[in-house]
Amino acid sequence: MALSRPGPLGRANGWGLDREAFEDFDLPMYVGMPTYSKLPYVPDPAALARRRADVAIVGAPFDDAVSHRPGARFGPRAIREATYSTGSLHSLQLDVEPFEVLDVVDTGDANIVPAWLERGHAMVYRKVREVAETGAIPVVLGGDHSITWPAATAVAEVRAPGAIGIVHFDAHADTAANDWGVLAGHGTPMRRLIESGAVQGRNFVQVGLRGYWPGPEVFAWMQAQGMRWHLMREIEERGAEAVIDDAIAEALDGAHAIYLSVDIDVIDPGMAPGTGTPEPGGLLTRELLRAVRRIVGRVPLAALDIVEVSPPYDHAEVTAMAAHRVALEAISALAVRKLAGDAVRHERSGEVPVPAGPVGSARPDSNILESSPAGGEPVAG
Repeated sequence: MALSRPGPLGRANGWGLDREAFEDFDLPMYVGMPTYSKLPYVPDPAALARRRADVAIVGAPFDDAVSHRPGARFGPRAIREATYSTGSLHSLQLDVEPFEVLDVVDTGDANIVPAWLERGHAMVYRKVREVAETGAIPVVLGGDHSITWPAATAVAEVRAPGAIGIVHFDAHADTAANDWGVLAGHGTPMRRLIESGAVQGRNFVQVGLRGYWPGPEVFAWMQAQGMRWHLMREIEERGAEAVIDDAIAEALDGAHAIYLSVDIDVIDPGMAPGTGTPEPGGLLTRELLRAVRRIVGRVPLAALDIVEVSPPYDHAEVTAMAAHRVALEAISALAVRKLAGDAVRHERSGEVPVPAGPVGSARPDSNILESSPAGGEPVAG
């Protein structure tokens, strides 16, 4: 990288000495353009298709559908920047250099403007679909959890409706009929996905539910759709790995690949305070990261979204850093799969293979209800 020639004053001050110039990818995170981990910026879908990238980061800076604390519109930028590591990274957990194995790029943000919920969802849908059609795996940085409805719909349309399963990490089920009359709130996206036919209820698995919402009537609807869920109580009693193995088997019950949706409030708010609807008693950050590596390392990944990071409520960027690592752990696990000879990109002309012998088996009592007060339907995201 060439530097300009110094002038006489620059030379007199000693600024004309030869200096090594680093590529932007290797500079500190706070220098240069704020792409995810300083990866190449490729916003044009045609250029992305020609490049045949393996993974593409998509920003969904949208929080017009929140029911409590706002701020998730600032999440994508915070997640992109929340790391001190740059350049060609080495995963100590998986012993792989993911950016040496995979071509990962940042495609920028969906074309969002404030105070226009329907338009925001339409733009998230279009951006994610543009990426998915190139064969790259979309990694969507939210944004509130309502963006999963358009994002997962876009991926399902490219893959074929009903062909993907969803593993959903969250403190809340997000299966409300509506949020105070709004069908597209952040407490409703999973119901919309099932009702529309984008995802089959039997391929929908939720992990980490806890707290005091939703009520029994919502769980009854979930059970009628064939959905399965694992409460935090079950994780406490059986251990996270046993529950994750069951979730993998359940989500692949007839599906070809997994859409992984991670609401950062699945982590205990002591370790992830920067979120809109914090719920005490959640996962440890290390448990979530291990779960992401375990899932992505064992099943084909259709897409990933990470939502509900609200920087105004964060402390020392710990929530944004956890979200950044969720994406990076998934990317590292994909790199291990590619090194092993597995297909990572989605080639639309061919069939997506179904993994033989998914790990674990479904437990018949995995959706036993905890007691919950009856009454109206307050909403958590």
